[in-house]
Amino acid sequence: MTRWKIWSRSGGRRAGEPDYYEEGVDLVRHGHYHEALISFRLSLKHQPRHAATLEQMAVVYTHIGLADEAVRAYAAALEERPRSPAAHYGLAFLLLRKGAEGEARRHLEEFLVLARADREEPRHLDHARRTLQRLGAPVAEAATN
Repeated sequence: MTRWKIWSRSGGRRAGEPDYYEEGVDLVRHGHYHEALISFRLSLKHQPRHAATLEQMAVVYTHIGLADEAVRAYAAALEERPRSPAAHYGLAFLLLRKGAEGEARRHLEEFLVLARADREEPRHLDHARRTLQRLGAPVAEAATN
């Protein structure tokens, strides 16, 4: 069951409205991707261009096989939050699938510069490094602060 978080009046939502972002995250956790997209779209009505919502939508689009939509969502998230390691990481691998190695390489390098080794999953850091090596790029280390 979804727990509703209510934003205060200063947060831009009326009292009693559900937190559509949290609902979407919960639906993703349970594999209900199409329903999650509905919640994320409703969330964007309250907070247009919210980077975290756009990133979650990109993940969902990737899961359901809508790579072009996922690329657009990650790009929009990066417009709002250019230093998002998650958006750079996700976008890089979608671009690799499309054959855009140079652009993917740039996003992987940015991910490694922005990623904090103490916060990112080690498997994501290792995967990014291995992919850059396979692409013939020098590999930067993740930031420690």
